[in-house]
Amino acid sequence: MIDTAMILAAGRGTRMQAAPNDPPKPLTEIAGQNLLARMMQRLEKAGIRRIVINMHHKAEAIEAFAAAYDGAARIILSDERDALLETGGGVKKALRHFAEAPFLVANGDVLWCEESDQIANFIGQFDADKMTACLLLAARERATGYDGTGDYLLLEAGRLARKTGTDAPYIFAGVQILTPGLFAAMPDGAFSLNLVYDAAQAQGGLYGHVLDGLWMHVGTPQGRQAAEAALKE
Repeated sequence: MIDTAMILAAGRGTRMQAAPNDPPKPLTEIAGQNLLARMMQRLEKAGIRRIVINMHHKAEAIEAFAAAYDGAARIILSDERDALLETGGGVKKALRHFAEAPFLVANGDVLWCEESDQIANFIGQFDADKMTACLLLAARERATGYDGTGDYLLLEAGRLARKTGTDAPYIFAGVQILTPGLFAAMPDGAFSLNLVYDAAQAQGGLYGHVLDGLWMHVGTPQGRQAAEAALKE
């Protein structure tokens, strides 16, 4: 049972072309609800009882949101106002909250449409005996607002390999399950979680699970507009 998660909410969200008075990206409202609240509700529905949220850019807004949130999970804030640690450094700073057990990490700007509980399905297929990291994937043909060339190849038995050619059929969908031991060899300070994924792949422990739903990339104004349109259909 995985009952602890972290939401990465510290980034600047520069591609959103936000105005000075706009909220931080995780608090962007799409179809009447902000992204952070959507993710927290999905995590709680899947059985998550503790949620760590890191913060840097417009941290006061994240603090205010957390103080007002009335969900079932306990919220723990990880303050990065002194230095933005990127995705990997932010998780490494928060490791003390995960009790040496596998934990879930979600980007603060993740959005998708689903027919069934995708977080619960994702957690349910995690096998700690063989997996050191598992990434939630989206098929490129089932994504909006995305103009990239994909990230990963899905191999036999669910193993993942980072693409080596010009494109790949699957996009990293912004949610992952990680094991604390992966961070022992990681640097101090700021670094990307890509280093963690590559270490897991080198050890044969990187796996993937494909999202059953429409994934929406909302990192740009165009992506946000496409997501708004998709949620209204």
